[in-house]
Amino acid sequence: MIGKLKRIILVGFSVLLMPISCSQKKIEVVRVYPAPNNIDLSAVFKVTVENQNVPVYNTRIPPSKPIPRLNPIRGEFGLASIASFDMDESVTISVESPEQVESVKILPTSYNIKPTISGNKITFQLEHPGHVTVEINGEWHESLHILANLFEVDRPDPKNPDVIYFGPGIHEVSQITVKDNQTVYLAGGAYIRCVLPEQEEEIEVRGHLRKKPTFILDGTNVAIKGRGIIDQSAIPKKERRYTILAHKAKNVTIEGVTIFDPSHWTIPIQSSDNVHVDNIKIIGWRGNADGVDITSSRDVLVENCFMRTFDDAVVIKSFGGYGEVNNVHTRKCVVWNELAHSLSIGAEVHENISNVLFEDCDVIHDVGRETALRVYHCDDAVISNVTFDNIRIEEARRLISCWIGKTRWTETEERGHIKNVMFKNITATSAPIDTTLTGFQDGTDWKPYIIKNHASINLIGFDDDHLVEDIVFENVVLDGKAIDSTQITSNAFVKNITVNK
Repeated sequence: MIGKLKRIILVGFSVLLMPISCSQKKIEVVRVYPAPNNIDLSAVFKVTVENQNVPVYNTRIPPSKPIPRLNPIRGEFGLASIASFDMDESVTISVESPEQVESVKILPTSYNIKPTISGNKITFQLEHPGHVTVEINGEWHESLHILANLFEVDRPDPKNPDVIYFGPGIHEVSQITVKDNQTVYLAGGAYIRCVLPEQEEEIEVRGHLRKKPTFILDGTNVAIKGRGIIDQSAIPKKERRYTILAHKAKNVTIEGVTIFDPSHWTIPIQSSDNVHVDNIKIIGWRGNADGVDITSSRDVLVENCFMRTFDDAVVIKSFGGYGEVNNVHTRKCVVWNELAHSLSIGAEVHENISNVLFEDCDVIHDVGRETALRVYHCDDAVISNVTFDNIRIEEARRLISCWIGKTRWTETEERGHIKNVMFKNITATSAPIDTTLTGFQDGTDWKPYIIKNHASINLIGFDDDHLVEDIVFENVVLDGKAIDSTQITSNAFVKNITVNK
């Protein structure tokens, strides 16, 4: 009996101790990575998350004025501020500005963030990981981007011989080719400074020799991931090269890293299968600094990304002899369109493209010369079964376009076909109408022009044999009102338009 009583007392005592022991364990809610030494940080903003200081980086962006923006070779640029961390649950973020805060806008609006203002400081709650832009006192151009990541899972072992590991600190990298079963891992606090190789090498891409990208994923089960930064600013303008190229690869993962100042297409995915691009952050300002270019590839998922790119953000293309495009899905991305298209197909379409879905994305700025949501066909293949669903556009100039024709990018004599395209649950707010741009108006001449038909919707076929057909608009809302057929411009080579069925 006495022994039994001792056991009961011991068990009870242990139970009483359990919550005390658990409460003493520190639960990590947020993870901040220190900046490497010798990196110039922003002097504009101070950012804290859960009372921890977050490094704020600088990176170049295009200039704000419309016409110089389109010729960045002159050297004009602005500077954006970038703060990044990992989070596991709701966090409190504070931002200090160098001036008294009179007004603040936090984008995307769909996040429904309500900041509080006190002097030169704003505070707000971020309920889940995501990428927000903070604009203070109407300064939209040189704004603050806060990139909040999920906590990492399955971080690779640095001792694994198949892991190319970069720890915290600055690393100079000229070129790395990733082969079967290899992973490049950039730990939080790693800063890759891309440099030119001592001896230039080339790779054949679509029948052309190109300078080797900084990273090439060329094999099966290949990856580049982590929370580090890749900076291509040291690559001269004339020496431009891709940042991360997936080339004839299978089972590809590109996840988590942040890319500053890409010197050309940032992440081209070419002739590859089963590709996952997740939580990539891209801020670029040079000509042709696209975000993710999906060409002649299949089974591609792009999600949870932030892209402020000078040229196309997410774009799908196909080239003759390199395979069709099928089953491409882009979702939960935040896009800032500086020049060209936010979410698009084209211009080069030499082989069929089908089963494409863009959904649940926010376009927080659309300040360029082209169309935010576009199917842009300059060659001879068939584009079919394309859906744009649940897209929120906060500043629309040219809103929607399906277009077949000839441009400077055309390489085929024959024209193509566009069919079965749906625009569903699209909300957009018109941008100011008095905007002067320089570009290929109607796909022909490079010249200045005024956008007169702002937030336009255009459907243009080529001839009786090359149609734009079976186009559906369902719950497309512009400036708070559902569109009707009078707001859609089309020509004689467009068939079967359905509006709000």
